[in-house]
Amino acid sequence: MLPRFLFALACTLSMSMSAMAATPSVLTTIKPVQLIAAAVLDGVAEPDVLLPPGASPHNYALRPSDRRRIASADRLYWVGPDLERFLQQLLDSQPRARRLDVISGVTLRSFDDAHQHADEHDEHGHDTQHSAHEHDDHQHAPGSRDPHIWLSVRNAQHIAQWMATDLAGLYPEHGERLQRNAADFIQRLDQLHERQRQRLQPLADKPYFVFHDAYGYLQDSLGVHPRGVFTLSEEIQPGARHVNTLRQQLTAAGPSCVFREPQFPARRAETITAGLPVRSAELDPLGMDITPNAQGYEQLLETLGNTLASCLEKL
Repeated sequence: MLPRFLFALACTLSMSMSAMAATPSVLTTIKPVQLIAAAVLDGVAEPDVLLPPGASPHNYALRPSDRRRIASADRLYWVGPDLERFLQQLLDSQPRARRLDVISGVTLRSFDDAHQHADEHDEHGHDTQHSAHEHDDHQHAPGSRDPHIWLSVRNAQHIAQWMATDLAGLYPEHGERLQRNAADFIQRLDQLHERQRQRLQPLADKPYFVFHDAYGYLQDSLGVHPRGVFTLSEEIQPGARHVNTLRQQLTAAGPSCVFREPQFPARRAETITAGLPVRSAELDPLGMDITPNAQGYEQLLETLGNTLASCLEKL
């Protein structure tokens, strides 16, 4: 009796392991891309994410376990070397990796000409800056392009539609479901974007400052722009001259909003704003605490928009 039981157990385990091995795995580098993938894969599969909560893609260091997860993934989505520089060398030879900043139709915002293009919007309020297919990917200086592409509704829509087609190769029996999920996601984002524009446009003249130059795509599409940025990147701390300039700008602005981020030490913002009439709130462009599900990306954008509006409405 015991040998038969053991044989049956071994067969069951073998079948379970085979089924697990046959299940495709989708891995994203950062949480926002995971949220877009989760919307597309709703009811089909659950995408995983590489970076742990609180980690920054600007300065992350790969662990041996991360390398194993990358090697075993059937599909890996990453933004590109302007964001995840730590991955570029590894993924140059990884055929299953998919860069999102080279998808046709995705808007690319340059830090150099951000102000020049800040007011270029289409009739729906979407930014009409350069599309990825209009650029030679090798003809821009490192760090000159804004890599926070997921903070544009238009970009998220392009990425979702592209993912639905790309993932149909991994889940051929769910191709129609993936396309339907992407179409529903796109429609919901149009509605969300319009609600946010209606709420934020009357607040366009209210002064606010952001700690990290990460919100250009979102701000351009919503028609609001900060009076100042504390630091251009997470790697560069503001020097004494820049801090002095920021305090002068904050003083001149009068009552204003200052938005910090959980990825930065709170004391940086406190040092700059000490004694000034500012309201403080937190923006998280990575959606650290958001549950990855079909509505997760919308929750990310809605939280950012509500935080901006709630503070500005009190000025």
